[in-house]
Amino acid sequence: MKLHSPLPEKKTRLEIIPLIDVMFFLLASFMMVSLTMSKQQTIKVNLPVASAAQSDFKPDMINLAVNATGDVFFDKTSTTLPELDRKLAERFGKDPATPVYISADVNTRYADLVKVLDAAKRVGFTKVAFNVKPANAAAQPK
Repeated sequence: MKLHSPLPEKKTRLEIIPLIDVMFFLLASFMMVSLTMSKQQTIKVNLPVASAAQSDFKPDMINLAVNATGDVFFDKTSTTLPELDRKLAERFGKDPATPVYISADVNTRYADLVKVLDAAKRVGFTKVAFNVKPANAAAQPK
């Protein structure tokens, strides 16, 4: 004997619209978080100030730094100029379009900075820039 329910039988439906909304929300959230997570991988130097400066950090870049005493750093590791040429040539072989960012202390001698710039240009990099602090960030107390 078969018993029938007095309620009409409904077919199960999977609502996809709320699922799409949740996925777009998660995508937007992850994109916003990933933009705030990019961080420069260089040593601490006292950057000079420029009024037209803006932050432009990318995950695949080369960070060079020169401190006040003239020591050169390649991605936080101290290096000599011949070693720097070798490391830059190796990275140039992987991707010639990689941007190179040079950070220097305010008190760095101009000659030391030009040596690092010359090394990057000699290897063949065309996207070379100097890191500076924006003028409004320098005016704010720390």
